[in-house]
Amino acid sequence: MNKLISTLGVALVAGCLSAVAVAQSHDPVSEPTTHADKKAAKAQAKADHKTSVAQAKADKQQADAQADADKATADAKEKDAKKE
Repeated sequence: MNKLISTLGVALVAGCLSAVAVAQSHDPVSEPTTHADKKAAKAQAKADHKTSVAQAKADKQQADAQADADKATADAKEKDAKKE
């Protein structure tokens, strides 16, 4: 669970840093915001959201698989201990 949270945290920080870098390199005051700019920003936000959701699902699957593997290992050790 902690691995999932830390991975999501890293992804969010990376996204924020890249957004800040783009914002600093682009001066929005000098250029008027066009409809195309707004549409592109909305599409980018939607894509970012889909990416973060997909990453969270993948992290959850990985965590679940690791938990299953850990349980199987523990069960195997318990069986071995009972045999001895």
